[in-house]
Amino acid sequence: MGAAGILADEERVELVAGELLTMAPIGPRHAACVNLLVQLLSRGVGSEIVVSPQNALVLSDDSELYPDIALLRGRPERYADAHPRPDDVLLVIEVADSSLHHDREVKAPLYASAGIVELWIVDLSGGSVEVLQEPKEGRYGSTRRFKPDGALTPLALPGTRFAVSDVLPSTKQGG
Repeated sequence: MGAAGILADEERVELVAGELLTMAPIGPRHAACVNLLVQLLSRGVGSEIVVSPQNALVLSDDSELYPDIALLRGRPERYADAHPRPDDVLLVIEVADSSLHHDREVKAPLYASAGIVELWIVDLSGGSVEVLQEPKEGRYGSTRRFKPDGALTPLALPGTRFAVSDVLPSTKQGG
């Protein structure tokens, strides 16, 4: 729709079950968290996994979301002609500053219905990461919450551990 001039390039929208929904603006803590995740994940993946930040993911004919991070199978050029689809996805990460309810109640069921095997929801306000796995019939069968002293291991990267505290942006001013 952007290419057709229906939407302005700067408009942040997602297609959710046939409806265009406006996405919240990205605040500094949200952006910092996405940058931390890109940096951490990029160190942990090989050349056959793409760390895709805030790019389109086509879940179905009527749902195209823009997850904060998606780990995708293959090399970047694989997605030159078409956006990734659920079979391409190893992990989706949503960063929730003001969108926690939307990420849990709207996006998570869409990801589960599409068969996305693992979803992380980084809860910036709560200082934790929810890990959702075992998608079945529009729900995740397993949900675990990790606090800052915990560690995360993506299913797609079993030999890799990330400290939750490394994923959560500090409120301290760094230099």
